[in-house]
Amino acid sequence: MTLPAETRRHWRIADGGAVEIADLGAALVVVPAGRGGLRAMLSEAIEEAGGYQSLAHRVAASEPDLA
Repeated sequence: MTLPAETRRHWRIADGGAVEIADLGAALVVVPAGRGGLRAMLSEAIEEAGGYQSLAHRVAASEPDLA
């Protein structure tokens, strides 16, 4: 996979550098490897959103089809 040079510079990914990819079906999430990984990034985002239960309740309230 080739990332544009501007993107590599912005995220400090060396030419040929490692990335992690999550396939979400309709989209891909690409993050630089070695920064705690996708699991750590998701855990941090969930905690910043008030924890899993809080986030789940907010999503269910705004998107009933996802509940």
